[in-house]
Amino acid sequence: MATTIKKAAQVREILQEACARREMLILVTPYLRYESTFAGLDKDGLHVAATMSREDAVYGLKTPGLKIRFPHGFGFFEASVEMKGLGLLGQRRTLKLSLPSSLQENDQRVAFRVERVGRVTVTFSTPRPDLFLASLSDISVTGARLHSSEDLPPEKLGVGDTLAITIPLVDNLNINGHGVVRHLRGRSFGVEFKPPLPQQVLDPLARWVFQQREEERERLARRLELGLEGARPSAPALPPRGILLVSSDEALEAQLREAAPASHPFGRIPPTAQGVRESLLSQPALALLHLKALNLDERRRTKALAEILQGHCPLLLLGTDVEGAVLFELATEWRASSALAWSPQRSAFFQRLVQGIIRRHQEGGDSPMAPQEPDLA
Repeated sequence: MATTIKKAAQVREILQEACARREMLILVTPYLRYESTFAGLDKDGLHVAATMSREDAVYGLKTPGLKIRFPHGFGFFEASVEMKGLGLLGQRRTLKLSLPSSLQENDQRVAFRVERVGRVTVTFSTPRPDLFLASLSDISVTGARLHSSEDLPPEKLGVGDTLAITIPLVDNLNINGHGVVRHLRGRSFGVEFKPPLPQQVLDPLARWVFQQREEERERLARRLELGLEGARPSAPALPPRGILLVSSDEALEAQLREAAPASHPFGRIPPTAQGVRESLLSQPALALLHLKALNLDERRRTKALAEILQGHCPLLLLGTDVEGAVLFELATEWRASSALAWSPQRSAFFQRLVQGIIRRHQEGGDSPMAPQEPDLA
């Protein structure tokens, strides 16, 4: 169930509450997701923590389709925003986003139950009173499904019974409350937390459920990625749906080959027009176009290669010894999907960005989570 909140005062109130508790949030771009936290609110913008490089913050987030997602109470909110630039809140550098005009609320009570809970031993007692042990099968912000360690005949447990429950879910999240049995089948039964969990328990549980939901989105995207990869036909020049590096730099090839996702074959061709045209016969999933300098000849040559690639496969402009700001400007001009100032220290980021671009253009699924690498201090 989803509802839209459009009243400016109500939107601002929800954002203020999230800032007050320093709630986590996810910044969602077409190719990557970034984990962040609410930092503050002023009259014309929302401040969030910066968890990415300066270039990625200033240029990578200035993209159509930027959204935020965050947990709140029994559900989570999603909203479209714009990147306004770097901000300053007190002595802390932040990212300043536009205030959303509306919030889309998704109710986790009916939308998501966490089934990957690990081994969690639950203690519950009945009105008889009897004390039992059970394993946790799944959990949401409003209830849980349990599997008793012993048989539960009608004289011991029935639908409508109220139980006292203790669920040591994870470190620093221990649920002590009451629940009403809503369904019972053999040793398995479902309970609704009643009365609802207090706010000091609900907030961390909602945050944990939200995090598990984001991880499940990533697992689903990877399964889709691997499933489609296995169904692709072969081609002689470059394995189909591979990653194509257009560069004369063999050392760069070795670094990128090691960092690239293992699910996609990797190959390099020299930066020539004929070589690029021939490589397109293998239908690469992504082209990495190397820009090694900013002199006029290098720009002209690289732009010509970009124009050949346009419309055939997504393009990532990869710069070495090139300023990040200029690189992003050229990527926009040459209609590249994104840009990256390469260094071996950014291998993890490179891998996630490549996965995100390929998913967006070829396979579907949510964008991957970017590694945290702030340098905005």
